[in-house]
Amino acid sequence: MSTVRAAFKVLISHPNVPAPALELLRSRGAETIVCQSVPPSRAEILQKVTGVDAIFWAHYQPLNAGILDAAGPQLRCVSTMSSGIDFVDVPEFQRRQIPLGHTPGVVKNSVADLAIGLMIAAGRHFHAGRHDIESSQWKTELIDWRMGQEIRDSVIGFFGFGGISQAIAKRLQCWDVAKILYHTRKRKENEAEFKAEHVPFERLLRESDFLVVAAPLTDETRGKFDKKAFGLMKSSAVFVNVARGGLVMQSDLHEALTTGQIFAAGLDVTTPEPLPAEDPLLKLPNCVILPHLGTQTTKTTIEMSLLAANNILNGMEGKPMIRPAY
Repeated sequence: MSTVRAAFKVLISHPNVPAPALELLRSRGAETIVCQSVPPSRAEILQKVTGVDAIFWAHYQPLNAGILDAAGPQLRCVSTMSSGIDFVDVPEFQRRQIPLGHTPGVVKNSVADLAIGLMIAAGRHFHAGRHDIESSQWKTELIDWRMGQEIRDSVIGFFGFGGISQAIAKRLQCWDVAKILYHTRKRKENEAEFKAEHVPFERLLRESDFLVVAAPLTDETRGKFDKKAFGLMKSSAVFVNVARGGLVMQSDLHEALTTGQIFAAGLDVTTPEPLPAEDPLLKLPNCVILPHLGTQTTKTTIEMSLLAANNILNGMEGKPMIRPAY
């Protein structure tokens, strides 16, 4: 087994990083400097980061030149414990030629499970139904009460068709869906594995019965789902976002849900996070909102932490990171 030099220093930005990742780093010669504040204190991070060789970034505060400057010129590598890196100043890392890793791939299964849960919860009135019970509005005498949308025989659309979308599509192979559509910049070579068809964005909007957003937040995708997009969707459509809140214009989504432009929405991500308790979306019976729980399972969190740790070990050895961010 190759080894890295002894007693290299790694800043751990959050005290709740799973123990297996810390044990792995320590077993390979790392001195782990663990920040103790929850939520993470930038002042504590800036104080403790000075002189470290690597940074294990386990939260969503900005990771930028201020952190890199505070660390110093000896800093050799950084890995986030996250799939998305929209909080990272990637060009600054590229300019300084500091290796940067992240943890995509391992999150796909837990996020896929949750996405299907949101499809069902939004399509079948879970939120409104619970409210009906709590407000003594449970109707037993109506045949057409709280009629929902089934996944069976429906067209499933994906905006983005990477690991998460493909994990969802794999699960849906036995759900008797009518068709799977997806929109990406380029057609995926493995689309046949999922019986999926690459289509233009407008067709995705017009034909999808369930539309799942699972794409990175970039300048190109920011605000992609706006008034115009929702206006092209079916009135029976269920919209699900497990990507980033910034892909959606939330005021336009609110309008689409209140005017019947679309049937329902299921969101695991919002802008901002946390979403204020008085946000209008939380008042809607046809909008299911979760507090960004996509990766919140013990198994996936440990896998993410170990991947981040191995990214750092590779970086310290001068090897390519397992999952480089650029």
